[in-house]
Amino acid sequence: MGELAGDALDAAVGAVPGMFVAALIFLAAWVATRLSGEYFASVAARPADRPGLNAHTAPATRRIVNAALWLFALAMAYPYLPGSHTEAFRGLSVMLGLMVSIGAASVVSQIASGILIVYTYALKQGEYVRIQECEGTVSEVSLFVTRLRTGLGEEIAIPNAVVLGNVTRNFSRATEGGRYVLDTTVTIGYDTPWRQVHAMLAEAAQTIPEIMETPAPYVVQTALSDFYVAYKLVVHVGADVPATRARVASDLHAAIQDAFNRHGVQIMSPHYEADPAAPKRVAETDWYAAPARGPG
Repeated sequence: MGELAGDALDAAVGAVPGMFVAALIFLAAWVATRLSGEYFASVAARPADRPGLNAHTAPATRRIVNAALWLFALAMAYPYLPGSHTEAFRGLSVMLGLMVSIGAASVVSQIASGILIVYTYALKQGEYVRIQECEGTVSEVSLFVTRLRTGLGEEIAIPNAVVLGNVTRNFSRATEGGRYVLDTTVTIGYDTPWRQVHAMLAEAAQTIPEIMETPAPYVVQTALSDFYVAYKLVVHVGADVPATRARVASDLHAAIQDAFNRHGVQIMSPHYEADPAAPKRVAETDWYAAPARGPG
């Protein structure tokens, strides 16, 4: 019994130098991560549109660098850990590595997708985007998920692999100064003058204080369907607007209804099972029905 205790004591004393070296390695890694954190904090103060490291890429780069530092420290300290050369320790390491490799495939996919999203500038915090049926303001782009706030009291977390694998519509990227684009579509029959529809949509947009006068709202005809014309109204909303996009869109829809009711035009998409009794056309004398303005 005394001999066994002596062997254990000798083994413990013999492990002290190795543990001391491992502690020094981990201490150096901790100091390096603190220094890198301070560096990336200063980088985060740079404008997000500056090439290279900036406020947009600094957080993700800091996480990657810190993870690399700790992994490097673990690899360097491994031979100095007590029992690292025993068969039991090696078997445990192999088992843990196998478990991680099998269970971490989806995690690695999410991280890789997050890195690509960040460094390709696919989307940034504060931008308004639509991903599949999800729409909202980007509140966070992490290595695993992208979070959107809808403005309706909801926050949506989308896995980065889903974001990368689908088309993202960005309503803020093509504008300047942080403003964003808002659009809405109405379908009106061919018996309503298109000039009148354009004028009514523009009139509705002018009644919403959050909508910017410059660039001016505009209307495009996106489709000439069998029974109706599709009109898309496109407006710009300023970056300093306190109201959410959902509220501005709701107010715009209400203003469009008021404008069409005021001028006696129904917002309906007619469908026919037989030819109408009279052709659905607009007489030239009605081309500029109010509130449209004729030439000159």
